[in-house]
Amino acid sequence: MKSGNIERFKQLSQFRDTKDFNNHIEQWMTEIKKQFTKSELVALKRLIRFSAKVVGVCNAKIGTVVSATHERDGAGISRSTFKRMTTKAKDLGLLLIHETERKNGSQSANVYVFNRFELPEEENLNLPQTNILSKTNNQTNNIRKEDKPFIAYREKRLNKAKEQPLDHTYTGKHVPAKFVQIVTPYFDCAITIEDLWKSVFLDTRKLSLDSNIVTDTAIDAFKQTIRSYKLGNIKETLAKYFTGTVKKMFDKTVIEDIRGYDKSEKISPLPLHSSSLFGAFCNILAE
Repeated sequence: MKSGNIERFKQLSQFRDTKDFNNHIEQWMTEIKKQFTKSELVALKRLIRFSAKVVGVCNAKIGTVVSATHERDGAGISRSTFKRMTTKAKDLGLLLIHETERKNGSQSANVYVFNRFELPEEENLNLPQTNILSKTNNQTNNIRKEDKPFIAYREKRLNKAKEQPLDHTYTGKHVPAKFVQIVTPYFDCAITIEDLWKSVFLDTRKLSLDSNIVTDTAIDAFKQTIRSYKLGNIKETLAKYFTGTVKKMFDKTVIEDIRGYDKSEKISPLPLHSSSLFGAFCNILAE
């Protein structure tokens, strides 16, 4: 590859814009940050900053990047540290490194290209497919040697992710944080927490209740469920017991609201979710 101005390497960029680049870098750091020493992280962060003009691509000389860490980071690094960092980043799949040469054939600065953290299937980024075992015409896919660590790392990460359950931090935003906080010590699983809250939602969606009342009542119902479970009073599944407890507690809440209703005011229809509650409502109005 011939050396030249950074603009010549625009076609190597894999990112739409700076925001897209930063999002992918954050995801990469979550996964591989521990693989680097403190000095190597200084080198990596400085290389990332040098990759802003053409997003995700840098052709700065090693000396230029190293000097910048001394001038701006307050914790300068050596050339050997920078080289160790780029070797690790390449092996982990974060970087692709292209060697360049001048017109006279002498070696020039490398071009560093950052990879996306996870490649959408619809985007053609000229990178190898993740399934390295697939065959076409009885021949294995032609995979470049320098890309194999990236593929292996992605396969390992994806397989590990599938095996790990989603903890409470993955719970949907529709579930109140207070409810998540109470349930987590017993069920640190996003899907379970969302299923429990679904019972609450289905039982209250037609009721005109304040959201804080709904949350607090649901928390009380969960605490009562856990208490009954620890006392050995639950003969059914815990989830089913919770659902029944939620229903009873909200029925009671609505009835109490009706009893406090000013009979001198015009009565408007109240959405109810059980025939028993409708009967109770009629009895109260008859008093």
